[in-house]
Amino acid sequence: MKNTLSRGLTNLLPMVLSLWLFWSLFISLDGLGHFLLDIVELDNAFVGTGFILVAVLVFISGLLFSFSPFAWLYSWLEQQLMKFPLFKSVYGSIRDIAGLMKSDGKPKNQKTVLIKQANGGYVVGFIMNQTAPKPLTDALPDGDWVPVLFQLSYQMAGVTSLVKREDLIEVDWSFEDAMRFNLTAGISAKSITATNAKKPIKDSAKDTLVDSEPEAKNSDNKH
Repeated sequence: MKNTLSRGLTNLLPMVLSLWLFWSLFISLDGLGHFLLDIVELDNAFVGTGFILVAVLVFISGLLFSFSPFAWLYSWLEQQLMKFPLFKSVYGSIRDIAGLMKSDGKPKNQKTVLIKQANGGYVVGFIMNQTAPKPLTDALPDGDWVPVLFQLSYQMAGVTSLVKREDLIEVDWSFEDAMRFNLTAGISAKSITATNAKKPIKDSAKDTLVDSEPEAKNSDNKH
């Protein structure tokens, strides 16, 4: 019975939580739309009218941003509001997160890499940008430094570290699968069956074995 309950929970919980989150988002946007309709004193024809209104407004705003005068006006307003420190911090963070969803067909900067640790192990990281901020590179020793994110398991938080590009091992692994691997501490079945790392790790392992064999032979000769 325990296994049956566990099997049901494992299969239903992701679906139920996902549907609940999307439904909550739908209700929130629908309520915002209803609020806008109440302002102009229009009747709500059916459930979802507010959501459709918000979607139409977002689409129209996307069209407006394609025109230079509107984009310039919005940019000017943004610069004025960014003069307030608290607004700058909050708005800047939200804008950066929203910018991750905008690809425009360009290749993403995020790449999956491995970084060797002092104990010989490797940590999965993500190159979030190809260049580090100038104030940091000016303070660091000479080298090609890049910001690398180390994601913490079961948390959305992570640690950003500056690592020399020559110390990174690029991995032929999608950002989404590698992020899932880190977030679930390797439990995710899809991340385990994803593409394996490139050859540098295997080569380095072989080099270690090759280097260790002569030492073993020398120690046998001494005996």
